[in-house]
Amino acid sequence: MQINRSILLRGRYASIGDYVALTKPRVMSLVVFTALVGFMVAPGGIDPFAGVAALLCIAAGAGAAGALNMWYDADIDAVMARTATRPIPGGRVSRSEALVFGLMLGMCAIVALGMLNMAAAALLAFTIFFYVVVYTMWLKRRTPQNIVIGGAAGALPPVIGWVAAAGHVGLEPLILFLIIFLWTPPHFWALSLNLAGEYARAGVPMLPVVAGTAETKRQILLYSVLLVPTSLIPWALGFAGAIYGATAAMLGAIMIFLSWQVRRSNDKERRHARRLFAFSMLYLVLLFGVLLMDAAPYAQSH
Repeated sequence: MQINRSILLRGRYASIGDYVALTKPRVMSLVVFTALVGFMVAPGGIDPFAGVAALLCIAAGAGAAGALNMWYDADIDAVMARTATRPIPGGRVSRSEALVFGLMLGMCAIVALGMLNMAAAALLAFTIFFYVVVYTMWLKRRTPQNIVIGGAAGALPPVIGWVAAAGHVGLEPLILFLIIFLWTPPHFWALSLNLAGEYARAGVPMLPVVAGTAETKRQILLYSVLLVPTSLIPWALGFAGAIYGATAAMLGAIMIFLSWQVRRSNDKERRHARRLFAFSMLYLVLLFGVLLMDAAPYAQSH
């Protein structure tokens, strides 16, 4: 009787902070930032109210996807040290509560964005579906290419932002999509190199677990090399200036150098993978930040 009562009362210990944690705020902040860049570099005038509302909807949609991911992956999170303290495995939020929270938050985000821009709302709905169903439920536990294919969901926010501002998809947001798409594998595989044992225990077929560390390091370097010329396309096409071009080249050179260090390191030298993972976060923030400053004035003049 005492056990049943504790189960019934468990949800009472959940705080607002626990529900915020379900939304993966760090991931959400990156989503909102890249969506902001897409919105700001889109051609035409900017409606501040519509822009803020659209970004809030995109943030809510990202939070919903995060909550639904945690709902489905609660069993994996419970056996990995990095995620064992999350609200569901920590016993502060039940899986059913996370499911309802994620579904309600996602539906509200899509409906609210639909009142502003139906095309952007449809794209947001597709992004949530792709992340939750295609990546989380299907790919993550079945293929070492889960990050590559599933990375499409994380690459769509600048496209959503662009569509919210311009009402249509252009070549420019597709290039931004491609940059994030190519950035995702080296970013996450650098992390997974140091967590291969945990992923193996959780039954997640990350690339280091299935193909080994040597192949993972080779793939990291390959994607980093592909990323650099892709990141220069905005400058080459003229919708970003020389400042962006120089920044992209410099950041790309550092990315390749760090990836080469990882490629040459032995399995005991984890510091190189940690360094690459940390820099990859800085890389994307700086690249898109400079793009925002360098491309937005051009966009607003066209």
